[in-house]
Amino acid sequence: MKRLLILSAVSATLMTSACVTVIDASDDADLAWHGENAQPFDAARDACRASTGHGQRSDAFRDCMAARGGTRS
Repeated sequence: MKRLLILSAVSATLMTSACVTVIDASDDADLAWHGENAQPFDAARDACRASTGHGQRSDAFRDCMAARGGTRS
């Protein structure tokens, strides 16, 4: 009985250790943009979103951000 209890405790620990919680995994999340002498991120993001009509994962958005000095890691 003791062996079964230990086995179930170890099993539960291993199953929950593989869980990953993604918080706010939407297109609005900051996708690791950075840059030296770049425009402030919020202003550049809003301008690029308005001018391209696409989110941060599109090539057009990335090119727009690059023009404003931002690069994504």
